[in-house]
Amino acid sequence: MESTSKKTTAATQPAIPPATSILNEDWTVVVLGLAIIGLSLTGLVIAAPAFGWKDSSDLAGTVFSAKNLVAIAAQFAFTYVVALAGAWLTGRSVRATALGFPVIFGLTVLALILAGNKTLKDLNLEAVIFSLMIGLAIGNTMRLPDWLRASLATELFVKIGLVLLGTTVIFGDILKAGSLGLIQALVVVLSVWYVAYWISKRLKIDDEMTMMLASAVSICGVSAAIATAGAIHGDSKKLSYVISLVLITAIPMMLLMPYAAQAMGLTPEVTGAWLGGTIDTTGAVVASGSLAGEAALKISTIVKFSQNVLLGLAAFAISVYWTYSGKDGVQAEKPTLGVIWERFPKFILGFLGASLLFSFALSAETIDTVKGSLKSLQGLWFALAFVSIGLETRFADLFNADNRRPLYAFLLAQGFNIIITLVVAYFLFQ
Repeated sequence: MESTSKKTTAATQPAIPPATSILNEDWTVVVLGLAIIGLSLTGLVIAAPAFGWKDSSDLAGTVFSAKNLVAIAAQFAFTYVVALAGAWLTGRSVRATALGFPVIFGLTVLALILAGNKTLKDLNLEAVIFSLMIGLAIGNTMRLPDWLRASLATELFVKIGLVLLGTTVIFGDILKAGSLGLIQALVVVLSVWYVAYWISKRLKIDDEMTMMLASAVSICGVSAAIATAGAIHGDSKKLSYVISLVLITAIPMMLLMPYAAQAMGLTPEVTGAWLGGTIDTTGAVVASGSLAGEAALKISTIVKFSQNVLLGLAAFAISVYWTYSGKDGVQAEKPTLGVIWERFPKFILGFLGASLLFSFALSAETIDTVKGSLKSLQGLWFALAFVSIGLETRFADLFNADNRRPLYAFLLAQGFNIIITLVVAYFLFQ
């Protein structure tokens, strides 16, 4: 079965016909993602470039220093080879990828530089939003050449990033920190996901958008939306809309919730659990926890990591549900193990394998050696994916009148999330 969405419109189909594929996309990202991890563990550690800067002189001396430009070039060469291998394995045009990937990478670096500005960083505007905005700006003001359009391997880039994301989900750290965070994560994720799903169905939102929206608001924001879209072969336009909602609503929550907690007289522990369970991006959780104090920051991080642990399990459950219900566009079959395995998104195996490897098989010294490089590569693949999404998406499709209902559903679900998480956090951490 092909892993890409059957709902892709003619406008987004590659103009250059693909060759015969060697592997489907999901197995390709497992192979490539684990290969990246394996190469890192055997000594090929790609240095993470620095993108943080305060002013023009700092930009020239840090981001555009000779050493940093070499690091950026090394990342480009490494990801270029991986992208070409992905095109070859999946039967996409290697020629189009060879021509188009450098353009996508250049736009991505621009997004990372913008996101690295201290003023914008203090607002916790993440690189993926700049990637999406740059892609939308170009894709909506000019006609893309066929070779560039054919090189937009959005799902490939996203899923490689998801496999690498598994290296940051360390079960041992969370279990050592205590079980309360996991208990809260389970209660909050299950209840908020169900309520978000119920609200979305009441508002007659389509199934794809409902699943992505419910996962984003209940689990861990951007990563959960991406994983869900991969599990159900969701429309990239709907994914970009959900992620825009996550990133936009995270900003006022990040700034206002610490002061609301102070006004209510909450303890640092309850405050941290509340922040970690409701704010949908890890960066915003860290920023908000820092505003509330060191103790709140620690608890908020533990709770957020606890929710991140559930990502793989949630994606698995969603994919099984999608298979049983026949919502993937294929007529429902008898739900045998064979049918589930055929439709199961194999990239989840790469995510779980990476997480288990880094949680239980590697020493702390080994992890410290490679984690910075892999974290940087993970963020880079996500940013590459969102430049691609922006390039192939019409801006008007994101914010037309039909998208008001998902907005209302997201805000209502987030409101419930804020209330239920506060109640659970109070009883567990008071």
